[in-house]
Amino acid sequence: MIVTTNGHVKSDALVFFGATGDLAYKKIFPALQSAIQHRKLDVPVIAVAKSGWTLEDLKKRAAASLTEHGGGVDADAFAKLTGLLRYVDGDYRDDATFAQLRKELGAARHPTHYLAIPPSLFDDVVTALGKSSCADGARVVVEKPFGHNLETARILNETIHKVFPESAVFRIDHYLGKRAVESLVHFRFDNVIVEPVWNRNHIECVQITMAEDFGIAGRGKFYDETGAIRDVIQNHLFQVLAFLAMEPPSRLYLDALRDEQVKVFRSIPNIQASDVVRGQMRGYLNEPGVSPDSKKETYAAVRLQIDSWRWEGVPFLIRAGKSLPITTTEVYVRMKRVPGHRHITGSNWFRFRLGPDALTAAIGLQVIDAKDSARSRQTELKAVTVSLHDEVEAYERLLMEAMEGDQTLFVREDLAEAQWQVVSDILDMTDTPFPYEPGSWGPPEADSLASDIGGWHNPIPERTES
Repeated sequence: MIVTTNGHVKSDALVFFGATGDLAYKKIFPALQSAIQHRKLDVPVIAVAKSGWTLEDLKKRAAASLTEHGGGVDADAFAKLTGLLRYVDGDYRDDATFAQLRKELGAARHPTHYLAIPPSLFDDVVTALGKSSCADGARVVVEKPFGHNLETARILNETIHKVFPESAVFRIDHYLGKRAVESLVHFRFDNVIVEPVWNRNHIECVQITMAEDFGIAGRGKFYDETGAIRDVIQNHLFQVLAFLAMEPPSRLYLDALRDEQVKVFRSIPNIQASDVVRGQMRGYLNEPGVSPDSKKETYAAVRLQIDSWRWEGVPFLIRAGKSLPITTTEVYVRMKRVPGHRHITGSNWFRFRLGPDALTAAIGLQVIDAKDSARSRQTELKAVTVSLHDEVEAYERLLMEAMEGDQTLFVREDLAEAQWQVVSDILDMTDTPFPYEPGSWGPPEADSLASDIGGWHNPIPERTES
């Protein structure tokens, strides 16, 4: 038994369900090879799926995954990975599958079970893990979406807690494992010049945009059951919001960061229909798997308030959409204008580009106008630009931290439910989404949410340094 520096028992096996699925192909196998390259993984890796495959079939699938999504097959790392790899082929509702899993675990007594499967199967798999003794001394990693709304999230929590205590539950949101997103915490709390202005006295508004220049990429059935609010706003972008808005976490105890995240969402009144604009890109109804009369949004913009001393009166605007002009996630914090100076053309701002290929932190400043010394003009000072390829890194990091028992960057039970609570009144709206043209910034109706603060800030393409 190996004990980590945090006093947790390190897992002695990794089991991942859904081994032949899309997530495993795009993210998990690349993350596993990378973990081996970084000498972080040296325990049995047991893959579970129902595909009628053999272990050799799975190894070929892994090699194809690494070629397409993992930067290529590293001969030494892949040899070690395939040496650690085991495969159990069977139905998740068949007790024999879990009897075979218990056999493959062998001497392992503290496995981590990663459920990279549809939420509809969580109940069956968790229950079977308990019945087969595979859950004894184990941890469970649960993929998003964690429920479909507040009620189902609570039911799912109850189901999992019948077998696993909360201390053994790891709700994974890969956004929390991205270095670019974590950098927001460092920016806020590691710079003494930021804290004095990071409040309602100096900030006019905060905007978070997640834009994708592609459509639903063949995921019509999934997207028509989910929509933009459930897919990325309620989870990914709310995580960004929490890092921007939370109070400084104490360094005296490990769960302090998660405590502060929960406080943010408990301070947000439920978003109402008047504070959301939903859009649907033209052509969506023709996608395979999409209902011809679907009212599901491929774009959503919301405006919310945080009822706290720090943020009283500051609007937070969040939007996400498919088929927009650019692919990026960007935070824009606009400061209030300097009073009494009419020659100033605008305000200061902070801007954070959070990928997919770069992290950029920038500050908007006013400088003298070279053509008219009586006026100032806006310019931007980029504080840092670095190349990022952190999708695989995020999965690797979170899986390894789960195996070490470190829950810091995982979603706690009360946080998952608090996030659902905030959007509970807008999840199943029956109004028809506003149409918008692919390549635009969404429906023009969304402009109304930002009309009193000078409009939306639209991210633009940016040159990055490698």
